[in-house]
Amino acid sequence: MKYGIVVIGAGVVGGMIARRLAKYNKSLCILDKENDVAMGATKANSAIVHAGFDAKEGSLKAKLNVRGSVLMPEVTKELGVKYKNNEALVVAFENERAEVESIYERGIRNGVPGLRIVEKEELRHMEPNINPDIACALLAPTSAIVCPYELCIAAVGNAMDNGAELKLNFEVASIEKCGDTYKITSKNGDVVEAEIVINSAGVYSDKIAAMTGDADFDVHPRRGEYMILDKECGAFTQRTIFHTPTKMGKGILVSPTVDGNLLLGPTATDIEDKDDTSTTAEGFATIFSKASDNVANIPFNKVITSFCGLRAVGSTGDFIIKHREGVITLAGIESPGLSSAPAIAEYVDEMLVNEMGFVADVKAEYNPIRKPAHYFHELTMEKKNEIIKKDPRYGRIVCRCEGITEGEIVEAIHTNPKATDVDGVKRRTRSGMGRCQGGFCSPIVVEILARENETAFEDVTKFGKGSVLNYGKTKGDN
Repeated sequence: MKYGIVVIGAGVVGGMIARRLAKYNKSLCILDKENDVAMGATKANSAIVHAGFDAKEGSLKAKLNVRGSVLMPEVTKELGVKYKNNEALVVAFENERAEVESIYERGIRNGVPGLRIVEKEELRHMEPNINPDIACALLAPTSAIVCPYELCIAAVGNAMDNGAELKLNFEVASIEKCGDTYKITSKNGDVVEAEIVINSAGVYSDKIAAMTGDADFDVHPRRGEYMILDKECGAFTQRTIFHTPTKMGKGILVSPTVDGNLLLGPTATDIEDKDDTSTTAEGFATIFSKASDNVANIPFNKVITSFCGLRAVGSTGDFIIKHREGVITLAGIESPGLSSAPAIAEYVDEMLVNEMGFVADVKAEYNPIRKPAHYFHELTMEKKNEIIKKDPRYGRIVCRCEGITEGEIVEAIHTNPKATDVDGVKRRTRSGMGRCQGGFCSPIVVEILARENETAFEDVTKFGKGSVLNYGKTKGDN
């Protein structure tokens, strides 16, 4: 199949780019090696829309972070994605005051609005659970929180609703220049052709770039481990609380999430394995110690799950976004990659038009609006009852912890990009993300997936690629 544009990588950056470019009358395809979208760094990060004070002034990180922060409220509104402008605090002990002042000055030079330094008394009033030994903090009022995988799913879905195609389980094995197009072959032998290739492959972006003749940088993974606390802890802090950053990143944060939990992490450990997302006892010990430096009396006994993500750290120290012979390469899109994603999409669009001579009409029917995946929960009881009368599945609770109904799960299975496994349903509906972590609802979700996809119960997986949950029945044929 031949396409005008192929985007390699269905993370939040690739998804936002695809959504932006789906407005053109050019065939567009998104490729990803996993069984679903948002399976790399996008599904395991801090979920923060950073204000832009941390990145080095003049860098792409600084420019695109600040711009992305400005764009994010409107983008999330269009896509029906949860977004909360909850502010952020970069806290410091007295001997770290100079670092807070330095970050403040850098933020001013980066054009971040509203920054100010908060002293101890006001800080304690703002956040009563702050460590009493903290002396001051930088307040960033434009900082916010969002759900990264929800944003990615919505962006890819919106691109698909506007004509883009999505090919999953397509692990790129080779890219060959053939005249005016590129031949992209998967590990399984599937082939697509593209006039323009956009490489947004995360930790594998250097490998994909090398296939196109670009080998002047490398990318390595940086492990980041997290803990999530129960929703009863979601109001423990109102703002996202960081400590002063280091060369390894912004450090361990304590932050509420848009879904009402409390998030702790991440650690920062450089590793070599680009697929190693295991958690470690050492990582948890670091989170326990460093998070307690920021906030006192954290209820660690309320941890309901933990996870690990890999950041794509580039060798240049900045975002790498460049073009060469019909290929746009995006690499080293580590933090603040999520914050910058809408601005990166805008930047790539402008690069195509202004630097690469890209010409295409804009579709008259292009629609940037998408119905929220969580709309049912936000309805009044009267409106919910109207829907339940038409479709009783919306009246059947499947996930007790999160209150998710069968109707919502079925809708997720049939809405672009379609959920095909248990974790895919979880990311779209939050079924299985509550206190019991799917202990009660997972078997029912498997049954629904099997029924809706007309497949065997035993063939339903947790996350694709051999993650089978059931090998046979133990109680007869029923």
